[in-house]
Amino acid sequence: MEYPKNLGLCTDLYELTMAQSYLYEGKTGTAVFSLFVRKLPEKRNFLVSAGLETLIKRLESFKFSDEELKYLRSLGKFKDDFLNYLKDFEFRGNLYAIPEGRIYFQNEPVVQIEASLPEAQILETLVINTIQFESMIASKAVRSYLVAKGRRLVDFGFRRAHGLEAGILAARASYLAGFGGTSNVEAGRQFGIPVVGTMAHSYVMIFEDEEEAFRAFAKLYPDNTIFLIDTYDTVEAAKKVVKLAKEGIPAVGVRIDSGDIVKLSKEVRRILDEAGLKEVKIIVSGGVDEYKIKRWLDEGAPIDAFGVGTKFITSADAPYFDIAYKLVEYEGKPKYKLSPGKKTFPYKRQVYRYYENGKFSYDEVVRYEKEKEGEKLVEKVLENGRLLKELPSLKEIKEVLMEELRKLPEELKDIEKHAEYKVIVEESYG
Repeated sequence: MEYPKNLGLCTDLYELTMAQSYLYEGKTGTAVFSLFVRKLPEKRNFLVSAGLETLIKRLESFKFSDEELKYLRSLGKFKDDFLNYLKDFEFRGNLYAIPEGRIYFQNEPVVQIEASLPEAQILETLVINTIQFESMIASKAVRSYLVAKGRRLVDFGFRRAHGLEAGILAARASYLAGFGGTSNVEAGRQFGIPVVGTMAHSYVMIFEDEEEAFRAFAKLYPDNTIFLIDTYDTVEAAKKVVKLAKEGIPAVGVRIDSGDIVKLSKEVRRILDEAGLKEVKIIVSGGVDEYKIKRWLDEGAPIDAFGVGTKFITSADAPYFDIAYKLVEYEGKPKYKLSPGKKTFPYKRQVYRYYENGKFSYDEVVRYEKEKEGEKLVEKVLENGRLLKELPSLKEIKEVLMEELRKLPEELKDIEKHAEYKVIVEESYG
């Protein structure tokens, strides 16, 4: 696969055919499209805004080269006037968004695009694809953070991600959602996320015996040695770690990747502690998700860190959102759907959040210009295609989310029980 330098063709065909028709019909006035989640997944009580920086970077690259225009011409669907329009295409509109790291709920416009109708229409696929993915992964990852009780979480999911780009962006989303590092080296380079790694079972197996493998690894990485101890017999391997420590070959941690995690972690902890190795951490990986983390810790497993992979990076229990990008305004007039189950609300919108005793109380979604007493969530990010202020760093976004979680009612943090949060949507149609 060739990843395109220009992203103009990263859209669905009907976006382009509609845009061409708009141009020929003279429908080029200012339109507003709103991106929102109609209904939260059953196992989500809230969502985390993520992906805005990625979207802005993609908008900068959403252009059409001669090669891409040649391909479109070969389809026999587009006239020269429209292809000339695409040749000069760049996003010149306004973008409104709930900033990354903020928590949002159903029917709240996480992104709103205000631009000429053809321009805003063409961007539909790009906007949905970008925001849904990172928000979905961040909303999944933060659940592990909520139940880990301060234990370190590391993204181990790259190899099971749905593609290389998905793995890289998921590492970003997980870091802002409370993870402390990633195994993904490219994500470490791009986003400054701490990179973490131990060893694989194949490394242990290639040596004549387990102890030899441990010695070889420690020789090269004496200051950061983490031994994988479940290749053969977890308990016996823990005893070998003790033996090596007595010889002056210390370990930072041991990793368990299989078996009865509660039983094994308790036994390994006992062996290490009795040998005076209380500082050696126990790391658990292999099929880890928020449900297992909660169960293991509730059962008293002495685990210090978790490698979280497949189930988080695919958002296994909620792999998509009921997300929509809908026309809500054209030339200042309201636009909306009344379809059963797919009703939309017109006009550009602001979200006001209200608090009680320092915790979220309810949200109100109203016309953008309407002034209320609550906290405004929606910010104008781009004006005429240009950033209004510098985007926050990934660490700053993470701090925003940590503050949000402190204000989130406890019932909304429950990963097993559904809790409703009140969102009032002003039904203004005139």
